[in-house]
Amino acid sequence: MAEDFTQREDPVGLFAEWLKEAEAKEPNDANAMSLASVDSTGLPDVRMVLLKGHDARGFVFYTNFGSAKGTQLLEHPKAAALFHWKSLRRQVRVRGPVTRVTDAEADAYFASRHVLSRIGAIASDQSRPLDSRETLMARAKEIEARHPDGNVPRPPHWSGFRIMPLEIEFWQDGAYRLHDRVRFSRGAEGQPWTRQRLYP
Repeated sequence: MAEDFTQREDPVGLFAEWLKEAEAKEPNDANAMSLASVDSTGLPDVRMVLLKGHDARGFVFYTNFGSAKGTQLLEHPKAAALFHWKSLRRQVRVRGPVTRVTDAEADAYFASRHVLSRIGAIASDQSRPLDSRETLMARAKEIEARHPDGNVPRPPHWSGFRIMPLEIEFWQDGAYRLHDRVRFSRGAEGQPWTRQRLYP
């Protein structure tokens, strides 16, 4: 009989196990998550990003601080994220405050990226109007020419955020819509998790 995940005590460990299973089953981007933030008018905004790190401190992703999500999260540092693994018929929801990663963390991740991805991060004024693809490609070629050795440093406007979860909810599909669902919650970072099974 399969383990009843709704009786688990550690949501961080459970997430790590589910992600590992998704990495073995999903055809593309098992680390993809929809990320929701709020703009200056109070309207929600959502888009797909890639999870680049996770541990007891939270869930990390990277972006341009001048992008829509970057400016929104700097102004309103709270977010929600959703992982949906169709092949496993599972999803995980995360909510909590957001903080910036350290410069050391951002530098290390940026350096691990392919050189063309680093060039692209500098060439793109993310979320701003662009007159043509040719303009973007010309900027990328000019930046590449400035760094013939491939040593492209991280620009100050590009870094990462960490969602520090106050809620993590796990959902597993069940027959006839009798799904299994459990929510872990806590009042603040460092406090113990409480667990509550939910009606589907």
